[in-house]
Amino acid sequence: MKLPVIKSVLLLVALGLFSCNEETVPKPASQLRLEYPAPKYTALTTNCPFSFDVNTVAQLKNNSCSYEIQYPKMKATVYLTYKEVHNDIDKLLLDAQNLTYKLHTLKADDILEQPFVNPDKKVFGMFYKVGGNAATNALFYATDSTKHFMTGSVYFYAKPNYDSILPATQYVQNDMRRIMETMKWK
Repeated sequence: MKLPVIKSVLLLVALGLFSCNEETVPKPASQLRLEYPAPKYTALTTNCPFSFDVNTVAQLKNNSCSYEIQYPKMKATVYLTYKEVHNDIDKLLLDAQNLTYKLHTLKADDILEQPFVNPDKKVFGMFYKVGGNAATNALFYATDSTKHFMTGSVYFYAKPNYDSILPATQYVQNDMRRIMETMKWK
């Protein structure tokens, strides 16, 4: 009775040793695929002294001509702040530039300035694209230099990890550019 058991065990060991000739290869690291709907824009007309296009997937909150444009699925909010110009355009511009450079140079890898000029609509400004793990990845200001001044910045409700939120960042940055491009002063 011992002989059949020993033969069975030896057969199983032999099969186990010689059955797999292939080398084990680890699977490649997976990549998170984030897809967002194609943006659809609608004109936002208000009692405020401006109008612009806004993405229909966003939710708006108005507070005295300052807006929060929320993107719940991306956990992001664009904050728009409107101010009237009262012979203080230099101070408003300096404040906007300080917000970009003084607050973000510690964590930012780079800050790319993109001037914006639309003389037909009298909209002039600057779009800042902030690279790296900064608190915000995009800021802008727009003005007509005499009466109106608006700033915008995006914040994500997550620890800043530029690589992880890059698709969402690019999506919201495109919406922010659309706001600047379609801005009209009243």
